[in-house]
Amino acid sequence: MVRHQPYREIGMTRPDGKPDDLPALADLSARIGANPLLIQGPGGNTSVKDGAVMWIKASGTNLADALTRDVFVPCDLPAMRLAMANGEARADQPAEFALVQGGLRPSIETSLHAVFPQRVVVHVHCVNTLALAIRRDAGPALAARLGAFRWAMVPYAKPGANLAAQVQAVLAPGVDVVVLRNHGLIVAAETVADAEALLLAVVAAVTSPARSLPAAAGLADRADAAYVALPDDHPLHSVARTPHLMQAALAGSLYPDHVVFCGVGATALSAPETPTAAAARIMAQGLPQPAFLLVPGQGALIRADASVGAQTLVRCLGDVLARLPEGAVVRPLSDAQNAELLNWDAEKYRKVLNAG
Repeated sequence: MVRHQPYREIGMTRPDGKPDDLPALADLSARIGANPLLIQGPGGNTSVKDGAVMWIKASGTNLADALTRDVFVPCDLPAMRLAMANGEARADQPAEFALVQGGLRPSIETSLHAVFPQRVVVHVHCVNTLALAIRRDAGPALAARLGAFRWAMVPYAKPGANLAAQVQAVLAPGVDVVVLRNHGLIVAAETVADAEALLLAVVAAVTSPARSLPAAAGLADRADAAYVALPDDHPLHSVARTPHLMQAALAGSLYPDHVVFCGVGATALSAPETPTAAAARIMAQGLPQPAFLLVPGQGALIRADASVGAQTLVRCLGDVLARLPEGAVVRPLSDAQNAELLNWDAEKYRKVLNAG
């Protein structure tokens, strides 16, 4: 029997032209992609640089599928970096940098990965990080947890070249952890193993306990044909049943994927209102139909026809807000920031790929 040697972390390219450690990155990607506290649906991305080529997760694909599907796209790294350096509009068109045309598009965050000098970059939507990064006092709150790391934080910006430029500006020598306000966490290292170790260490540092309240009796009585009660153990029930969490949810959208898959912010069902009437009220404002509705003091309802992506991001909101301490005030996205996400072709493409 022939025994195959394990792939080395660095320094070799396989006969098929792929970097030697792409299988290791695929393995890590699948594992974090299966963890809803780190990745939700098609969110997040990973990459590895191999000389002039950067292999990055394709837009709209799921990291969880990295071992069963070819989710990585090779991109022209020097060309992307040059476009960033020159402030070219094409830096926001990652498909132009794909080395194989006509297939899957590289992630909209290709420029974000390109600005890191480290070979391996891992970007997650860690709910424990988000529970801190959505707060008005995100800086001090994160500093209290991340003092042992070489970290930086950047303000919220729509994913793409503008966000990448902000990250590049804070990448002082040695910085390998970046928190994106109202968005997520990035870690970078020279090897896949070191990136995973760093990710696990940062996640451990920011982890907080979560509230857990079941749905109240009678929640199902507020449902109708369009909206049904979420499972009894769903974290969004804790939000609806806890006044300060309910207030935070109603403050507005807290991160991009929520807007893309769930609509803008959250909607509370008033006492005499049916779910269908509440949804009509929101749509009359020119907004998408809400994926879920909060019933104050009782729990949460979800659209009966909610997509898998919407179901995943509804749970994410519950997971994030259940970790918000009393007294913490959130900083939601603005109306303009919501609008640019709703009208963004890149996110429409990603949503179409996850419409099931």
